[in-house]
Amino acid sequence: MKPADLSNSERLALELGHAGRNAIVYIDEDRNADRPITLHTYRPYGHTPDCPVVIVQHGVMRNGDDYRDFWVPAADKHKLLIVAPTFSNQIWPGVESYNNGLAYTAMGNPRHVEGWAYALPARVVADLIAAELADGSNTYLFGHSAGGQFVHRLMSSQSHTPWKEVTLGNPGWYTLPTLERKFPEGLGGVGLTEDHLERLLSYPMTILAADRDTETQGEHLPCDPPALAQGPHRHARAHNYLEAGRTEARRLGLACNWTLHSVPGVGHDGRAMSAVCASLWFDGKMPDADEIARITGGPVA
Repeated sequence: MKPADLSNSERLALELGHAGRNAIVYIDEDRNADRPITLHTYRPYGHTPDCPVVIVQHGVMRNGDDYRDFWVPAADKHKLLIVAPTFSNQIWPGVESYNNGLAYTAMGNPRHVEGWAYALPARVVADLIAAELADGSNTYLFGHSAGGQFVHRLMSSQSHTPWKEVTLGNPGWYTLPTLERKFPEGLGGVGLTEDHLERLLSYPMTILAADRDTETQGEHLPCDPPALAQGPHRHARAHNYLEAGRTEARRLGLACNWTLHSVPGVGHDGRAMSAVCASLWFDGKMPDADEIARITGGPVA
């Protein structure tokens, strides 16, 4: 059988049958057959299907290979399979296609939620399970910067079933947990319901906010009025998002189960935030000041 004739799960089983790095073309035949992504992967020696899988969402540079590599030390230590779904800017152009999930057609009409970009990570996980590379019980989701935007909007719109734990770090701005504002400023106008909102607020999602991620201008920092209304910089906007979640949860009579960790001594640094997330998930603790200094290359003030 030619590689082109293989299903996604068959191709994953073939390509991930050995340890090391890989880059695998993945096509969602259901809703996005004309928009392939690349899975930048790392499988350490000793990984078995009952070991954890970490899905990593890259930032605005569309550098899934770098984000995969940020996780290699943790992968070797904890026997993690790392999969970084990478959305090229050529095929998934601009913030509308990646950060904002391709939620609208070219004519400005909402697409069906199952066709949004945010649906693809769960389909990758399903194919990893079908390929007998994962058992489905230990799948984690992390995104940083634009990937953090992607992840919290995924959690706002998609099933939570695949995920054991979900963490996002340093998004430039947030989709607020309200149906009163149109997506992506809020969750309104695209077919999402109060059930989506309640599931989002109830999920124990972790928000990482680097305490030095405080630039107020920059090429990739959203500075339009809806973003500025959330705070002057990324660190402030993370706290605003948490408070918005708590406010909406009180209105609905629910608990907001989110947790925010302010990460000392770190700026807008995908490598450092990946290491912090790995420590939280697999060592059960925030790194101490010495470990953060080792990660960032300098002392924590």
